[in-house]
Amino acid sequence: MESVPRKDSSAAPANGALPRWALPSPASAAAAVCTLCVLLATPARAGDPAPPNEYYNLSLEELGDLHITSVSKREERLSDAAASVYVITNDAIRRSGARSLPEALRLAPNLQVARINANQYAISARGFNSSTANKLLVMIDGRTVYTPLYSGVFWDAQNTMLMDIDRIEVVSGPGGTVWGTNAVNGVINIITREAGKTVGDAVQGGTGDGVREAAVRHGSAFGGGAYRLYAKTDVLPDMTRSSGKPARDGWHQHQAGFRADWQHGDTGSTVMGDVYDGRESQVVGATASLSGANLLARWEGKRANGASLSVQGYLDRTRRDVPGLFGETLDTLDLDLRYNLPEAGGVQTIFGGGYRLSADEVRNSAVLAFLPARRDLHWSNLFVQQERALTPALRLIGGLRMESNHYTGLEWLPSVKLAWKQDEQHSYWAGLARSVRAPSRLDVELYAPAKPPFLLAGGPDFRSELADTLELGTRGQLPDALVYSATLFHSRYRRVRSLSQHGGVYTLDNQIAAQVSGLEAWGSYQAARFLTLDGGWTWMRQRAQGPVAASPPGDDPRQQLQLGAGWNPGGAFDVDLRLRHVGALPHPAVPAYTVLDLMFGWRAMPACELRFGVRNLLDRRHVEFQSGNPVANDPVLVERRLVLSLTASF
Repeated sequence: MESVPRKDSSAAPANGALPRWALPSPASAAAAVCTLCVLLATPARAGDPAPPNEYYNLSLEELGDLHITSVSKREERLSDAAASVYVITNDAIRRSGARSLPEALRLAPNLQVARINANQYAISARGFNSSTANKLLVMIDGRTVYTPLYSGVFWDAQNTMLMDIDRIEVVSGPGGTVWGTNAVNGVINIITREAGKTVGDAVQGGTGDGVREAAVRHGSAFGGGAYRLYAKTDVLPDMTRSSGKPARDGWHQHQAGFRADWQHGDTGSTVMGDVYDGRESQVVGATASLSGANLLARWEGKRANGASLSVQGYLDRTRRDVPGLFGETLDTLDLDLRYNLPEAGGVQTIFGGGYRLSADEVRNSAVLAFLPARRDLHWSNLFVQQERALTPALRLIGGLRMESNHYTGLEWLPSVKLAWKQDEQHSYWAGLARSVRAPSRLDVELYAPAKPPFLLAGGPDFRSELADTLELGTRGQLPDALVYSATLFHSRYRRVRSLSQHGGVYTLDNQIAAQVSGLEAWGSYQAARFLTLDGGWTWMRQRAQGPVAASPPGDDPRQQLQLGAGWNPGGAFDVDLRLRHVGALPHPAVPAYTVLDLMFGWRAMPACELRFGVRNLLDRRHVEFQSGNPVANDPVLVERRLVLSLTASF
């Protein structure tokens, strides 16, 4: 089920001591890599969205007509997309009471989202989850959120304002042909609302169990367009370890930004940007800092014959300092061009290309180093994808992407899909794709300690990881108000990162092969006029060969289950109940857990809404993830907590 609006109505490096690099064992060397990984992934915090929105009164039938862009890089109806895609709407985020982007992503049943501590999450799709998951591509308004340090996402640098999100498109499965390397197991596309849809003023505040949040937004129209300005601040307290000690992981962050959109005939332009600054507590007593800014500009033009052209560019700077371990300044320039040819004879063609330059400078410590400390990295790509109607009901979709990266040169990413639309309510599709996870600086240039003799070294011959994926899927709607989606998948991975010993030095290389098979399914049922039920289930079987014990490729549950109920009688109140069960994790071992969240909404007046509720009703606390935990056998607990927020629009 796509996330359904209700009818008639959402790093610390160590534990006080430096890592024990001198221990001559694979497990110790692997722990060193994990210690760095803990420092390289932290979460975002954002405010709750403000009602109302244009999805609020959609029926299940109308939801299938939503247009998405993440599957084929062009607008298409959700019901026609030949992919396992789940849409989280603005209304679903609002009703959930989510406080951060990772919390909002929990609504997607085709994602694994696990909290490590107050400022870190592990997020992945179809396996290989870790604090530095590197096979999931994330975009915000077309800006690829990517760090070349480990091929993943710094979540704390993506503190998106949730009330401004239009929708989040979550595609599980390969997307490399359209989006490039690292779109191996999925794509998350976060799309914010056009400025014209946020005209007016809004304020928001939230609290609960030590959390403090505040946000303000102003939007206004001008000749031919509109703009908005926003500012927000978030403060999160320390969480608690299983021993009862504080985890020293609290943080606070301030962020501000803008967006402007304007239209002139058949052309449209967008300019947007953000600036942020934050501080995060560390186990060793010091305070880590994070700051940055980004600026994006996009121009789109349409012709009368149906052709369209899009040109986009953005600049991004992030700077972080982790005392005693490392610091980094990353500057990125990205340019992208896309052209859609007019449809002719049942054939639709899209092609384009792009270039990215990242200037990455690391401030090394005695503990570890990236050598050389400064590196200029270049990526370039060309792609083409064509959709051909073989019959009125049968489509063939094929594409090829050629992408060059700094470490391994040219990579080829082909894909082919066959889609059959039985009727307006039922469709089926099959796909085969090759995807690539390109090397990062961690894979090739990480050394510990910082000077010889090294005990851990990056792999100078490290190659790209490869995945071949076969998918079979269906999506449909039954007459009794039931919508559903189901996908079977099987992926074979080659040259997955591993850890090997060579002459007393542990080196990163590519000696693991893996297979992942599974099923993703979700659905929604309009049980009554005011009551919607939904559910989702994922099941995976993972097998790996090679030096897995020394360097496990991920820590993933065999299955996940979500069940939800939303009651909205059409008055001032609504109630949402959501149950989430996550199976046990194998290494490090984490027991299975079940979470029940209860949220209430009260619209005191059309422009003012109070949301309150309780998370984790079934137990007081549980552990969700331990990989890379700097304090052995003392994981951070996710505890029961209250949620309270107030949003007012003017």
